[in-house]
Amino acid sequence: IKAKLAELQPFFPQGMKVLYPYDTTPFVQLSIHEVVKTLFEAIMLVFLVMYLFLQNMRATLIPTIAVPVVLLGTFAILAAFGYSINTLTMFGMVLAIGLLVDDAIVVVENVERVMMEDKLPPKEATEKSMSQIQGALVGIAMVLSAVFIPMAFFGGSTGAIYRQFSITIVSAMALSVLVALILTPALCATLLKPTSAEHHENKGGFFGWFNTTFDHSVNHYTNSVGKILGSTGRYLLIYALIVAGMVVLFLRLPSSFLPEEDQGVFLTMIQLPAGATQERTQKVLDQVTDYYLKNEKANVESVFTVNGFSFSGQAQNAGMAFVSLKPWEERNGDENSAEAVIHRAKMEFGKIRDGFVIPFNMPAIVELGTATGFDFELIDQAGLGHDALTQARNQLLGMAAQHPASLVSVRPNGLEDTAQFKLEVDQEKAQALGVSLSDINQTISTALGGTYVNDFIDRGRVKKVYVQADAKFRMLPEDVDKLYVRSANGEMVPFSAFTTSHWVYGSPRLERYNGLPSMEIQGEAAPGTSSGDAMALMENLASKLPAGIGYDWTGMSYQERLSGNQAPALVAISFVVVFLCLAALYESWSIPVSVMLV
Repeated sequence: IKAKLAELQPFFPQGMKVLYPYDTTPFVQLSIHEVVKTLFEAIMLVFLVMYLFLQNMRATLIPTIAVPVVLLGTFAILAAFGYSINTLTMFGMVLAIGLLVDDAIVVVENVERVMMEDKLPPKEATEKSMSQIQGALVGIAMVLSAVFIPMAFFGGSTGAIYRQFSITIVSAMALSVLVALILTPALCATLLKPTSAEHHENKGGFFGWFNTTFDHSVNHYTNSVGKILGSTGRYLLIYALIVAGMVVLFLRLPSSFLPEEDQGVFLTMIQLPAGATQERTQKVLDQVTDYYLKNEKANVESVFTVNGFSFSGQAQNAGMAFVSLKPWEERNGDENSAEAVIHRAKMEFGKIRDGFVIPFNMPAIVELGTATGFDFELIDQAGLGHDALTQARNQLLGMAAQHPASLVSVRPNGLEDTAQFKLEVDQEKAQALGVSLSDINQTISTALGGTYVNDFIDRGRVKKVYVQADAKFRMLPEDVDKLYVRSANGEMVPFSAFTTSHWVYGSPRLERYNGLPSMEIQGEAAPGTSSGDAMALMENLASKLPAGIGYDWTGMSYQERLSGNQAPALVAISFVVVFLCLAALYESWSIPVSVMLV
């Protein structure tokens, strides 16, 4: 799209240029680039670590060759499942790098051990080695797969996220076992050369120092294990304390769904009091734009504003600003991050008295909400009415405002009640006069809102024709009575003959959640407070509302609750499957318990 627009740029009218108020491609491209770079860094580090311990270039090359083979096969499996190369699958690749070379390292190490101890040539040593370890390799793969497979069974959006990650890891693990059972033995028989038992002991320089230091560490560890086995009661008590501490920290550790990201763009919502004109809204938008372009000129690239629209709805008192930040390499330091810019903007916009102006970051997953933070639905479950629901909402907002250390930017995501001009049609009179409802609606729509008629050619350009009443004839409510509609017999009938009008006060948009009247409330956790704690506080405050007023979560907040409820069951399934795999591997019920206690 960008390439096509750049191609059409010379044909645009003079002075016109293309601006992208919201563009996710730079963030996605940077994320993919960083993950790919991390992938190559991981491969290089794995190679260096293997060479440090194996100290043999031929032996080091064998696991290194296995890496691209497994990655290629993993890409093929992802393509078969219909997945793309994205940050989730690439992150799974990075995590799998360290796991998939383990099998090849086990094969190489065991072949070298057999060659040194049994004085066998590489081919015979490989055959003997594989007969010893092939069962263990399959068992390790099954255990590791059992850990990641349950992720694929998460429901909702959490499952859609984790499923790609899980399939990537499990595919890489399964292929690494196949490579370790098929390709790695062939490479060992071809590349390895017989070595003596004194191979490592005769090393000098850095490797000699490393081997000596590592041997001392092994001896110290062996002696420590012997001492621990001599006083198991004391260390079992220490182990119990560690487990208890783990449980306490797990229960007290703040919880959240997804961390916020600096995506290079954020939003600012503007909402003035009900009935405010578009001119007043534009003044606030200009004030917001002026702040970003002057006070944050080192970080802000452009500001694109929309008058009359926000995520709360369409109205003259609503507006939205799309703030595009400069590239990340030009915004070094935490003080220049999107979060820091938003924080400073909140402090400044709090001084605006014409309405509330709230800057907020983009949600981690755009499809799961319009803003970062939580999405809370207040529901009228007992049919109490719009006024009672509004009072409950205001009561909840007031209680939330009393907890600034935990909750910030708590606001209704909707338009406030405002004066409305209600036109009532007496259908019996209209029918008697030969006027249909469709003609009445079309007349009002054309006169007040405008109607597209057709196109015409003007100096080589196609222009549209719209019909609408002149501005001076649609300025006052009484002007509706002056409109005429054609009846069935061709006569022009005034609206005053079959309509009455009066002012009412109500909501411009009535929302429903699961079929029940509702109002949405959005907010964010204060700095230092997790989203899980903020949601728990909102639930506690909502429980104090009058009977008949319920609540529910939506967007990412709903997914956070859903994933939290599913996690314990899936983790329990993982433990059971891992235990069964270990029991089958060791043909024992006690050894798996010892392994899993670690």
